[in-house]
Amino acid sequence: MRYKAGLETRDRILDATRRLIAEAGLEGTTIKAICDRADVLPGSFYNLFDSKEQAIVTIVREAIEAVDPDPEHLGKDTLAALVEAYIVFITEQSDLAGVYIAIAVSGTRNNPDLRERFLRHHEKRVTRFAAAIEREHPEIEAGARSRRAETLVSALNGIALHRVLDPRFDAAGHSRALLNGAQIPF
Repeated sequence: MRYKAGLETRDRILDATRRLIAEAGLEGTTIKAICDRADVLPGSFYNLFDSKEQAIVTIVREAIEAVDPDPEHLGKDTLAALVEAYIVFITEQSDLAGVYIAIAVSGTRNNPDLRERFLRHHEKRVTRFAAAIEREHPEIEAGARSRRAETLVSALNGIALHRVLDPRFDAAGHSRALLNGAQIPF
């Protein structure tokens, strides 16, 4: 019973965080605002999350997982599917994409734990892209696959940043063009 109450509290906190980000952005998403919106005490928040950034990263991770083309990680995703999932995240979850970028750039500067978490996430994404490249182009040497995956993910991150700065930017078109360019060995 206690476990269920904890899960319900966690869900209320995450839902409140999600709504606050959409309404007030990162600056307006404070622990006090989250607790007020979720109708929980700050102690309950801190029993589940170390910081507002941890709650935000949790909702971003859940949004990314929701569009994952291979959620069981069976190694069946293609480059096209990975890029399409990225497009869906940055276009349909633009508030979360913007917050993700803001935390990655400024929130990790003085927070080594958060920096490590973001770095691990980035490295996992690069590894998945490299594995997809290997499945589609087994002739490409491992080091070259890794460099191409890093370049592709970094370019997608740049496209996401551009989309955050200018919501009219054609992130989908640029991402797909990047993918078409990735088919040509570089």
